[in-house]
Amino acid sequence: MQDQYVRIFDTTLRDGEQSPGASLTSNEKLMIARALARMNVDVIEAGFPAASPDDLAAVKKIAMEVGNPQPGQGHKVPIICGLARASQKDIDAAWEAVQHAQKARIHTFLATSPIHMKYKLKMEPQAVLQRVEEMVSYARSLCTDIEFSPEDAGRSEAKFLYQVLEVAIKAGATTLNIPDTVGYTIPEEFGALIAGIRKNVTGIDGVILSVHCHDDLGLATANTIAGIQAGARQAEVTINGIGERAGNTSHEEVVMALNTRRQVFDLETGIDTTQLTRISRLVSTLTGIPVQPNKAIVGANAFAHEAGIHQDGMLKHQETYEIMRPDMVGEVQSRLVLGKHSGRHAFKKNMETLGFELNESDLEQAFERFKNLADNKKNITEADLEAIISDQIYQPLEVFRLEGLQVSCGTMGMPTATVRLRDINGKEYINAALGTGPVDAVFTAINQVVKVTNTLLEYNVNSITEGIDAMGHVSVRLQAENGSTLKRQSPQNNQLSQRTFGGHGVDTDIIVASAKAFLSGLNKILVASGKHDPAQSKENNQPVKDYYEKFAV
Repeated sequence: MQDQYVRIFDTTLRDGEQSPGASLTSNEKLMIARALARMNVDVIEAGFPAASPDDLAAVKKIAMEVGNPQPGQGHKVPIICGLARASQKDIDAAWEAVQHAQKARIHTFLATSPIHMKYKLKMEPQAVLQRVEEMVSYARSLCTDIEFSPEDAGRSEAKFLYQVLEVAIKAGATTLNIPDTVGYTIPEEFGALIAGIRKNVTGIDGVILSVHCHDDLGLATANTIAGIQAGARQAEVTINGIGERAGNTSHEEVVMALNTRRQVFDLETGIDTTQLTRISRLVSTLTGIPVQPNKAIVGANAFAHEAGIHQDGMLKHQETYEIMRPDMVGEVQSRLVLGKHSGRHAFKKNMETLGFELNESDLEQAFERFKNLADNKKNITEADLEAIISDQIYQPLEVFRLEGLQVSCGTMGMPTATVRLRDINGKEYINAALGTGPVDAVFTAINQVVKVTNTLLEYNVNSITEGIDAMGHVSVRLQAENGSTLKRQSPQNNQLSQRTFGGHGVDTDIIVASAKAFLSGLNKILVASGKHDPAQSKENNQPVKDYYEKFAV
């Protein structure tokens, strides 16, 4: 009998991070990994350890801290997976990173489509078969849980694909992942591909069959569901569907499709769906990639009803226009959780309820920010508290910090901004600039101090909560244009001008939030470029040096 459990393999930290501008620090990756674990994800693909020393360190940290039981933990321990090309060097790096997890997995891949073999690999089919056998065997000699992916399987020749998969099984693969790497197939084709593999590959019943789809034609979720219906029992997904080009299969869409239509699929996952909205916001905040309002499941309009006929139906019976309840995905109406008279103990308890584990220093800073907010905002909601934490704790190292801002604008004069910044050495800078508007004036004033040539690719403003006193969240995406050498990168990939960086800021004043977001992005560029040498900091202190070693983008 076919297994009725569908394993959720989340690759937000690997494939999702490959979205332009979505680079995450080690600390941000760890935060997302913890949130995924709390949600009962089966497998977390934590990164591509061979890509850089930073990525290896991040995966290793996740393996040690998330991949092992923690005191008071109320969820299962996920498998921690690292990606590796079909080379011994990559596999060694992956094993070095994931071996510290209680349940470790190495995921290796090699292209099998004619176009990839000819133009990218420049290998004959027989050589591909030999490489698969050698590298899967080598990986299995290190780790008992091995996943193999024939890259661009959606455009591979069926008979050759079957051969490759049989070789991988014999070499020790325990999971076979079938990727539609370029989002080329349609559901009928992809379902048939999975059915063909189940029918024609010897030994397929002894392994888990997985699917990994991209959204180039907007069919990633549909293809994934078709693959599951055809017998796949692992789905590879990302939060909010982020990923290269048009993105990956959306985690929340697959999980809620299986959950909502359980009578059709007769399948289940282990995901705690009530955490979907929260982790969606977390990933959006940390990557700087906003969620479109009409995004299924987690978009701002997913449970909004404006048309009169819809509202009338909803008032009479909720199921007339909602196939799932908002609380099923954690989208509940914001409620008052704290007020200006609340104490530190109550604040700490609320932080723990929201899933934030703060040390004493971070807690003290967050509590001070909460008190300041409570003086200006009557109703403090969970969303406000989440915003405070994301804006404070998970920002990049502040090479430059905003200390003061004053803006003059309107119809009677030129928009002018004066900023007061302080660098990591304690030196103060005050600068004024004109702009086409208040935000442009602020950015110009900051640029003249920081002196990092960049292009603003994207600027987004969102209200975190409802009401005139709502906190504003600003996210930006910047492209570095200075051509500086990227720290610890290979000579073949050493130009910052090809990279984008995200930044975010939160404040009840959206101009202040804009300045914070812009500085956040600039600080990431400074860390990545190595323009600021921690050895030159005022006290030459070790914590600053440690940041560069562990958390630089």
